[in-house]
Order: sequence, then structure tokens, then C-alpha cells
Amino acid sequence: MKVKDLNKNEYLPYFQPYIDRIGDLILLDGLEDGLDKTIQFFKSIPAEKLEYSYAEGKWSIKEIINHLIDSERVFAYRALRFARKDKTPVAGFEENDYAIESFANNRTIEDLLEEYILVRKSTIALYKTFGSDSEILKRTGIASGGEVSVRALGFLVSGHEKHHCEVIKERYL
Repeated sequence: MKVKDLNKNEYLPYFQPYIDRIGDLILLDGLEDGLDKTIQFFKSIPAEKLEYSYAEGKWSIKEIINHLIDSERVFAYRALRFARKDKTPVAGFEENDYAIESFANNRTIEDLLEEYILVRKSTIALYKTFGSDSEILKRTGIASGGEVSVRALGFLVSGHEKHHCEVIKERYL
């Protein structure tokens, strides 16, 4: 299952920039590859930069890491519900409120990365249960007011991660 197999009606237009960052990776390969590359990237960031934000009201790098963790949990939860044919619409979440309440700057980078690894491994394990090209991946549900498929949510995890790593490279380092 590659991103080119997605139909545009499987996700909200808002998510297009994330989908565009995937390239031609296979869904599970993208999740596994992203784990290794992202952990190495975050470990390479100098300690003095981790609580830096490039402008007033912007997140620190630690807050971005926590945002990735929170978002991945939300996307995986949505994928689980839709994979199990739960048709109850799922509300969106206010990412800025989550960032404030995460208190990420009070945590060590080691602690954040350990949680990140655990969440990603859990997402990978979940997606393995869906099969590599099964009907389960094509199931959809309503999240944040729009239809989204299980497979699109998996690609969003990878694309969202790439997006934020690019932002850090461009604006923080």
C-alpha cells in the first residue's frame, strides 16, 4: 500500500501537504523508517535548542516532539475506531491547548524520545494487524468534520512527522 493508492476523498484537503511529503513509501515502511530517522534527528539537536522557539507563541522543539506524540495517538485512535467499523464521528482536537498542557519543556529529551518510540511502535503494531493491502485499510470514518480512511491516517502520521522535522530544520536550527 503506497500513498499513490489513496484517493483524494480519503482525507480532508487540509492534510494534503502532509500526504505530499510521503513520496512513494509503503505505509508500514514509512512508519518504521520515520521512527529511526526522526529519533536520530532529534538526538542530533543541541540541548540548548530544545526549549527554544523562533517567535513569540511558537512551540519549542520539545513541545513539537510532544505534539507529534499526541497527534500520533489521536490518528491511531481514529484508525482503530474506523478499522473496527465504528461509525461514530470523532471530534477534532485543539493542538495548541494540548501543547500548553503537555508541559513538555519540563521533561528531559530522553523521556520524550522514549515515549515517542513507544507510541510509534504501538502504531506500527496496530497497522500490522490491519494487513498490508486489506479492506480494513480502506475503511473510513468521520473525523474533524470530514471523511478519512484508515490508510490515510497511517500516511498522515508519517507526513505530519516529516513536516515538523522540516519546520525545525528551517526555523529552529
